[in-house]
Amino acid sequence: MPTSRTVLVTGGNRGIGYAIAERMLADGHRVAVTSRSGEGPEGSLTVRAEMTDAASIDAAFTEVEAHLGPVEVIVANAGITKDTLLLRMTEEEFTSVIDTNLTGTFRVVKRAAKGLLKGRFGRVILISSVVGLYGGPGQINYSSSKAGLVGFARSLTRELGSRGITANVIAPGFVETDMTAALPEAQQQQYLGSIPAGRFGQVAEIAGAASFLAGDDAAYVSGAVIPVDGGLGMGH
Repeated sequence: MPTSRTVLVTGGNRGIGYAIAERMLADGHRVAVTSRSGEGPEGSLTVRAEMTDAASIDAAFTEVEAHLGPVEVIVANAGITKDTLLLRMTEEEFTSVIDTNLTGTFRVVKRAAKGLLKGRFGRVILISSVVGLYGGPGQINYSSSKAGLVGFARSLTRELGSRGITANVIAPGFVETDMTAALPEAQQQQYLGSIPAGRFGQVAEIAGAASFLAGDDAAYVSGAVIPVDGGLGMGH
């Protein structure tokens, strides 16, 4: 049997985060999710947290620790988009996306780090995006925040790698979620044409990569960027 761990998934109330929480439960882990609204899957503990507020994140961790024990696996998935072309993008549209997606991850991982060090075990799994390294028009804020996660995971690996702690990045491509469903049909078709697999991904396929990284078999995988994108990024 795989080792059962305490897992925290940020933004676990829908889409990729919800699917990861479901998979972690199926793998036998104790699972908590953070959410601003809505609930995680049945069997998980839902706690309220705002990624832009360190005190809110601290309180969420304290609640999870009280119910499920020290957090051992962090899946930093919470994120927002405010897509628009550079010349129209306001400074607030840039900084707010960075603050949630990148600085929010910093807040979460920093709060988790003491517990990981104490337990001499940790799996930090950062959910990035194919556009983090491939780029995407209208997504300078979002792609910058997602590219930043790669440097984050690699620096964290160098800092904490000798303590039984790994840090890895999953870079999903276009996945069938509410976010991609909102794209105009013509844009969806254009994207499909550039994906070698010829289809959008399923949230369960991202969850499968997270399951591997959280598990015993991934103890020697750290600082990696694992694309789950149907071949779109090709190692970018």
